[in-house]
Amino acid sequence: MTTTGTVLTTRELNRATLARQLLLSRSDRTVLAAVEHLVGLQAQAVNPPYQALAARLAGFRPEDLSRLLAGREVVRIALMRSTIHLVSAADCRTLRPLLQPVQDRLFRGNQGKRLAGVDLGRLAELARGLVEERPLTFKALGEELRSHWPDHDRQDLAMAARAALPLVQVTPRGLWGRSGPVAHTTAEAWLGTPPGPRPEPDPAAMVLRYLAAFGPASVRDVQTWSGLTRLREVVEPMRPRLRTFRDPQGVELFDLPDAPRPEADTPAPPRFLPDFDNLLLSHADRTRVVDDAARRRIWVGNQAYPSFLVDGFVRGTWRIEETDDAATLVMQPFAPLAPRDRAALEQEAAGVLAMRAPGARHEVRVLAEG
Repeated sequence: MTTTGTVLTTRELNRATLARQLLLSRSDRTVLAAVEHLVGLQAQAVNPPYQALAARLAGFRPEDLSRLLAGREVVRIALMRSTIHLVSAADCRTLRPLLQPVQDRLFRGNQGKRLAGVDLGRLAELARGLVEERPLTFKALGEELRSHWPDHDRQDLAMAARAALPLVQVTPRGLWGRSGPVAHTTAEAWLGTPPGPRPEPDPAAMVLRYLAAFGPASVRDVQTWSGLTRLREVVEPMRPRLRTFRDPQGVELFDLPDAPRPEADTPAPPRFLPDFDNLLLSHADRTRVVDDAARRRIWVGNQAYPSFLVDGFVRGTWRIEETDDAATLVMQPFAPLAPRDRAALEQEAAGVLAMRAPGARHEVRVLAEG
């Protein structure tokens, strides 16, 4: 089924995206099913995946995600945009080969320029043996590799290994309430290599997964999310299977025929999102969830701040301040909050505090807008 020319307003795009992101109402999906539906969660730091799921799942318990990490059913690995994501073991196996061009391109544009003369194939072989013997931090891996290439920086050498190999972060890194070094081994060693031939990378299947979690979306949106280029040649043959729309600027959007596209006036409850939530990173045009003025407030250089949604759009930032016996969630709205919105945010904040600081005395503070 194909529909062309129908314009979706910004609010209609907002509600469609929130529905796919499980942010219009909390889902009863299992943690693993949610991680797979969302095609992974940004995981540069330990806590964001937990906060992301708490905003999306009914009855979410951090221990449930921690248990999946400990059981190697989910892993932390550089994938989309070459940033660390938490994904299922199955998605690790299928997405990492598909996104190899992203790793290669970003490496060539950075560390690769400083590693002229290094035999990268030999480096990858040496690195695999080292991290499969025992998990290593990048510092330790770089030092080992530097014994072969003493004229080069250890971090550059370690990043060459990350670009060439599917390096996962091993536990206890990522476990709730625990700490550990960022140590790595290969996905094959950590997960075990399944028997039989590996399937060929399938970019069309990836596009369908993306649309289910982030659509309706343009080709440029898919490229922004994944880091891959030249996806027009992947999407065009899929056109007969998809519906097409236009955004308010006339950009063509693709979508799954039966995906949810709620009415523009569908209520959207307040939600607290972690820094670097994929909701805010996965479209070339992000105005469906955050306008340009708000985007400049939640991003300063390469630093992103946790944000909260009111009526489906970013309306402020938040943080938690902790003392020995108390935890305070501090909200910084960008504009005055209506009394009803403030009350709903405070109720939602209570759940955030209960997860992050159980047993502590809780307080919610709303700063003057600005």
